Amino acid sequence: MPGPLDGYRILDLTTVISGPFATMLLADQGADVIKVESVHAPDHARGAGHGENEFTATFLNNNRNKRGITLDLKSDDGREILLKLAATADVFIQNFRPGVVERLGVDEDAVRHVAPDIIYTSISGFGESGPWSHKPVYDPIVQAISGLTTIQGGSDEERPRLVRTILPDKLTGMTTAQAISSALVARERTGKGQHIRVSMLDAVVSFLWASDMGGQTFVGREVSTQRAATFIDLIYETRTDYISVSAMSNKQWLALSDAVGHPEWKDDERFKNPALRDLNANERLQMTQDVLLTKSAEEWLEILDEAGVPCAPVLKRKDMINHPQVVASGLIRESDHPVAGRLRQTRPAARFSEMAFEIKRGAPLHGEHTDEILSDIGISVEELSKLREKGVVK
Repeated sequence: MPGPLDGYRILDLTTVISGPFATMLLADQGADVIKVESVHAPDHARGAGHGENEFTATFLNNNRNKRGITLDLKSDDGREILLKLAATADVFIQNFRPGVVERLGVDEDAVRHVAPDIIYTSISGFGESGPWSHKPVYDPIVQAISGLTTIQGGSDEERPRLVRTILPDKLTGMTTAQAISSALVARERTGKGQHIRVSMLDAVVSFLWASDMGGQTFVGREVSTQRAATFIDLIYETRTDYISVSAMSNKQWLALSDAVGHPEWKDDERFKNPALRDLNANERLQMTQDVLLTKSAEEWLEILDEAGVPCAPVLKRKDMINHPQVVASGLIRESDHPVAGRLRQTRPAARFSEMAFEIKRGAPLHGEHTDEILSDIGISVEELSKLREKGVVK
């Protein structure tokens, strides 16, 4: 059965991660995503990181279920074709630096002239206005300015640290995909399209506020310096390996005390309630760490699980893919790509009861579906040949 977005067409001019990840989420849900790349400068992700047979893992993992076309948007013919495609689309999405779409003649006004109700979507690093709006940006830059590196460091006094995954890029992609879906629903109700603007900085700061900005929430009562909640992670060393243990509720703390053979902890005044356990977190976690060094990871996981204390092994990436829970969920799928070969990827995290996920096609070669897509909008074989001779398409 087709996905929930079957019948919607998305014209995707984005590159690297944030935009392509957003449009892949929508493609996985059934949208016809047409990936538009420059004839002369393909998506940078095609050459970033580990690769096999003309494809990198980064490109494959952000561009499946899309069709690909090449266009020279600096030419009049290329711009005309893009606008002709836009007239057939429901969504137009780009992540050029501010000012580029205007220079290319594919800004909102130009696109809306041929598609009045289109959802025009712009992804940027810092937004379209303000003193930093035209600065180049990458994921670490957003992590730094958003406060994420300070949060990851543990406190305002500790050395800031990067999160070792491109969280701003991927979070921006998820935020954008959700916003596009909402805009499509709104258009169904009102008949009107709109312009969605998502900046990486906005996406990350909004995300952090839910749990990490308590010290700045109460106006006039801000915390001048954010102290460390603890100096110890909830990752513990055992005699054989690392595990994570998290006893948040009173019931779990009492169970942990008994499970590790220290029932006297239950009567310790420092740990009588959640607030006191938080205040004395360093002592509590160090005591827990000292005890956990006495047995193997396997022994502790069995003991703690039996006691009802939340716990888990700390898995390496190569081990995670074979964990029984991951296998049981059917999260990781294998498929055959006609060029890249056998691939292992995840299905979308969200599952629909009436619509099963399928990989209709792997990530496209550079301009793989140019002929097919241009035929869709009435360009003849002869016209296509002339466009190719002129270098408008590859």
